[in-house]
Parts: sequence; C-alpha cells; structure tokens
Amino acid sequence: QVQLVESGGGVVQAGGSLRLSCAASGMFFRINAMGWARQAPGKQRELVASIVSGGSSNYADSVKGRFTISRDNAKNTVYLQMNSLKPEDTAVYYCNAEIQRTLNTFTNNWGQGTQVTVSS
Repeated sequence: QVQLVESGGGVVQAGGSLRLSCAASGMFFRINAMGWARQAPGKQRELVASIVSGGSSNYADSVKGRFTISRDNAKNTVYLQMNSLKPEDTAVYYCNAEIQRTLNTFTNNWGQGTQVTVSS
C-alpha cells in the first residue's frame, strides 16, 4: 500500500506564502513524476505543477513565477513553495505521484488533500 501524506496548508493573507509538503511511504520500486493539483469549490481539479525524478518541472500559467515545485528523492517528498498568494489560489491542494510498484506495474496515487485559504 502506498500512501501520500500532505502537510502545510492553512490560512494566509493575500501576498503571503505557504509551503506544502507531501511524503510518500509504502513498498514501491521508484517514484516517477510527482505533482500538485488543486480544486476550488464548484470547479474542476487542475494541475498546478509537476516535476520528474530528474528535476524538470512544469507549471500552470496561473502560478508561473509565484509557485516553485521541488523534490527530495532520498525522502520521497515533494514540496510546493507558494509565494505572492492570491484569493483565487484558495482551494484544496492534492499531491499526486506516479509510483512504479514493480518493473512493470505503475499506479497513479493521490493524497487526501490539504486546504489552502487566501484571504483578501
């Protein structure tokens, strides 16, 4: 069983910063891509940022220049540093990881979500 556990959400004023963390645990061969998605009330879940094991990353246009994704492969952990937060960043943030369970088995795993609220 693979688990993704997020932490770091909370309430912050507009212009402030938060850092989210997500640690993967369980039995697996390797973690490939990791990322963060968010879902605001009444909206579809959207991918915010992703990063592959080699370090290359991608961002949604709405967060470019404000959010930074990073990972510590030794700790099986991915981070999302969020700066210059805006009220429209308010959402539940979910960690995602493509887990290679065996040489030929891959699963797409999600964390339980952490609430980020940005007040104006």
